[in-house]
Amino acid sequence: MKEIKIGTELTKGATVDKLNTAAYIGSGILDVYATPMMIALMEKASSECLMQFLDEEETSVGTSVSITHISATPIGMNVTATAKIIAVNGREVEFTIEASDEKGKIGEGTHKRFIVFSEKFQAKANSKLNA
Repeated sequence: MKEIKIGTELTKGATVDKLNTAAYIGSGILDVYATPMMIALMEKASSECLMQFLDEEETSVGTSVSITHISATPIGMNVTATAKIIAVNGREVEFTIEASDEKGKIGEGTHKRFIVFSEKFQAKANSKLNA
């Protein structure tokens, strides 16, 4: 693992379509961008932001998300999620996360990820199948 730089940020984007609406994924009945999909985009931005500091055998896993979804986005609009590293405590990294559509901010919050060794983590998870 390289030194993780506070202030590093990354933005990821998506277009709202039928497959990422609340009605389609079951988190509601409306054809608007689903909160779980916004969180997934925020986590993707965070994960990819952190990857540049990790060694080949490392990855990160999400451990906490605290967000507010403040505005609905209809099908056809583009959304972005930006993650910014704000703290590092050993192998735990904290981010501020913000999502926007073409009209402004739609969500914000914080997210924590923990750096793990990929093979070891996967093996431990898979061991639940044999317990």
